[in-house]
Amino acid sequence: MRYVTDQASSRTWNARTKDELIIEVWEYLDCESVGAKEILEIESIVKEVFGEFAVDSPMITARKLADEGAELRHPEIMSLYVKRFTQQPQAAEERGVGKFETLNGALSSIRNLENMRRRYKQIGDKNGLRHSRQIALDAKKRSLEVAENEALAVIERHSFREIARWLTVWLQTPDAFEDWVLLRLGSAEFRELFGRLGEAE
Repeated sequence: MRYVTDQASSRTWNARTKDELIIEVWEYLDCESVGAKEILEIESIVKEVFGEFAVDSPMITARKLADEGAELRHPEIMSLYVKRFTQQPQAAEERGVGKFETLNGALSSIRNLENMRRRYKQIGDKNGLRHSRQIALDAKKRSLEVAENEALAVIERHSFREIARWLTVWLQTPDAFEDWVLLRLGSAEFRELFGRLGEAE
């Protein structure tokens, strides 16, 4: 594979859009399959050309490449996605709210978010309240992105949709979330999809 990061500043790319650049860099790399290293290479060039905020999540970039015929090394890409999300800077009290890659982890994280929210509300910390809400919004966005990845197993996609659903309920009615999720865990629909979980075990 030809790595191009060091040449980004000097090379002229023909692409006019971000999506075209992603494909152009992939073709330049001339790789048989795409995994974490290739995604990082592509992200580096996209950042160099279009700026930091133009960089998509690894899952979105991978899906664009798959649509063009790329063979994906799915475990590497998923690992990169999860690692990037869970390693975002967090205050000490936030360390328990970054695990949204599994149902059990998401349930624990939302409960910790609710504890944070109540503490911020009690002390009148409006910035803290906004911040805890933003954590949930970001997690919901990422969960929906992963759920759209058709390369994943159906059960995995269902899990991420379920996590997004939980986050939606918490964002809309945080005080009612605990009662709602206990009913949800015990519902026939949930058990048919996922079996027993948490308090439903």
